Amino acid sequence: MTDLASVRVIVFGSVQGVFFRDFTSRRARELGLTGYVRNLPDVEAVEVNAEGERKQLETLISYLKVGPPAAKITKVVTNWSEYTGNYPRFSTRY
Repeated sequence: MTDLASVRVIVFGSVQGVFFRDFTSRRARELGLTGYVRNLPDVEAVEVNAEGERKQLETLISYLKVGPPAAKITKVVTNWSEYTGNYPRFSTRY
């Protein structure tokens, strides 16, 4: 049986304007996850909501802690919850 979960991740630092959303979308799709990534308007941060197998979500979080080459991550906050199945695919929100 698969261990499905949902996670909300806020990544703080120099993460806007450095292709962080594209980086996240590519990694999430490679891992077979669903959800979305978006810039947060009031702070230098990106929000990721993702669902899928817990092991794959943990792998995504490890990618988010590093980010693309131009990003400078200062803090990563995660909040785990139960799988909802609300997302048909992984997308970038604007």
